[in-house]
Amino acid sequence: MPQGVGDKRDTILRAAGKVFAERGYHATGISDIARELGAGHGTFYRYFKNKEDIARSVVARALGQVMDAIADEDPGSSQSLEQYREQVGRIGHKLFDLVVAEPALCRILFYDAIAIDRAEPELAGRAMEAAAAYTAAFIRNGQDRGFLRRDLDAHVVGLAVNGMILTGAVRLLHVQDSQAMRDPWIRTVEALMFDGLGSS
Repeated sequence: MPQGVGDKRDTILRAAGKVFAERGYHATGISDIARELGAGHGTFYRYFKNKEDIARSVVARALGQVMDAIADEDPGSSQSLEQYREQVGRIGHKLFDLVVAEPALCRILFYDAIAIDRAEPELAGRAMEAAAAYTAAFIRNGQDRGFLRRDLDAHVVGLAVNGMILTGAVRLLHVQDSQAMRDPWIRTVEALMFDGLGSS
């Protein structure tokens, strides 16, 4: 059965993502993506204007995959600190699994999203702000229900929490045994979020 337009675009995006992750954005040419596809340049240009266009689409697709991985976690569902802590653990494991399963996706988000900013300087910044806003919704739920501190700016907390997650995800790309890193990293992020650094 012939591929539809959406299916063909997705095939091209997956191929482009693989090549970007292997070669880097700047070192990748249209010919490299076409070679990975086993198709001519004409196929590429029927769906995308140029390399920058496909790169932005690859980043958008990667961000969509991240959001899909945690789509079933409702920011307003936790009614207690214990429930929220459990939710944070679940989200941590889902994101960890995604990084392990899709390392190319993570390289695109952590490295190539910034590299293509020449064409759209706000791309990486908008992605970070959107992620922070999503995390802030969980924080505000806890503040509204009274189980999280109300004196902290939820958006700033969102940026800080996402920074810890981002650092862990980048680290996963450079360790031999990613599974051994899972539980210690998630436990540490949880401890910092809920217990702080001070000793009792």
